[in-house]
Order: sequence, then structure tokens, then C-alpha cells
Amino acid sequence: MAAQINPSILSADFARLADEAKAVEGADYLHVDVMDNHFVPNLTLGVPVVESLARATDTPLDCHLMIEAPDRWAPRYVEAGASSVTFHVEAAAAPVRLAREIRAQGARASMALRPATPIEPYEDLLPELDMVLIMTVEPGFGGQAFLDIMLPKIRRTRELIGKHGLQMWLQVDGGVSAATIERCAEAGADVFVAGSAVYGAGDPAEAVRGLRAQAEAVTRTAAWACGH
Repeated sequence: MAAQINPSILSADFARLADEAKAVEGADYLHVDVMDNHFVPNLTLGVPVVESLARATDTPLDCHLMIEAPDRWAPRYVEAGASSVTFHVEAAAAPVRLAREIRAQGARASMALRPATPIEPYEDLLPELDMVLIMTVEPGFGGQAFLDIMLPKIRRTRELIGKHGLQMWLQVDGGVSAATIERCAEAGADVFVAGSAVYGAGDPAEAVRGLRAQAEAVTRTAAWACGH
């Protein structure tokens, strides 16, 4: 698959979310960070805002739930209009059941891992998922510096995906920019969440196109992408 760029509205102007969504209409998904001030030390937005965003843009919504009790709340975000819902495996009580419920409602199911959470214990869950999200910063705040020590984890995750012959996406989130996206792509990522690198640019749409071009130039020749 081609590389995907998902701008994060965490870096957008919350007073102008509809306009900010339109500013990146060439993006593949719009990444929506949902934080509850419990799982992470920050509070952002919830179901009503996602409902409003879904009405305001044709770009599909990729909701990243950094919340406690995702088993209870994730289905609500599908109902609100999310096309993809990501839950943190550290917070999920029954991740397989939750992934199946999200899929049954018609959305893509994704599992996120904090930087300190290894992928290996969750290898058997991969066939239940459409995407894995490797956090490349500690979740909770935008604008953080990319953690290079996550690159081996991205590689291991891509190897496990290949081992099982799965056609699933591998997303990275945190510190993704023109300076880091090629390293992520070489390691095995094909979906990239970019916040300040997009919304901090003079032309957000052009920033999306530039990041995608960088990533695709790498994925075309990356060893992991052969036959992908």
C-alpha cells in the first residue's frame, strides 16, 4: 500500500476545527486524539466533537483513544462517525472482544502500545486487528521529540506482521516530521500521524504531500515492503 499521512488535530486550532479539517483535505485520515486526563495527563475532546467533525469533513476520522475503559467507549466513537478506532492495549480489559466489536460495527480496529509496552506478548492478537499503532513519544501531549529507541520496535512489529502474512497497517505517532519520517518508513511503518509538522506549516496541505512523498520514496525500496 502507499504511505498514508494522518494529520493530528491535537496540533490544530480547536476554535476552528472545521476549517482546520478542510485545510488538510488531501490527507488519508484525520487523526483525532481523545484523552480523558486519567490514562494520560491531558484532557482533549469526546464523542460530541467527533460527531461534529464527521459532519464537517469528508476525510475519514482515525480516533486514537488514550482513555481508561476503552471497552465501554470505543463503540461510541464508531457510532459518532469514526472510520478507524484505536484503543490502548494497556487499558483494554478484553482486547480481542473489543477489536471484534469495532470491526462488527464497520470500522477498522487498531491497537496502540505505549513506548515501554513490547509488541511480542500481543503477537497472537494481530490477526484480530487492522492496524497497530506504535507510540514514538509518551502519549498525552503534542509537540514532543521523536524517540529513536522505538525504531527497533517498529521493525519487530513489521516482522511479526510479515510472519503471519497479514495485510495490516503499521502506524507511528509522535514526533513525525520531515526529519524523522524516512527512518520510520525504513523500519516498517506505512501510516504516519503528523501534528505540528502539518499544522505548524504555512501550507498544511502541501506539508501532507511532502511528507507522503518522503515516505513513499523509502517504502518503494524498503526490504520489508517487497511483496507487501
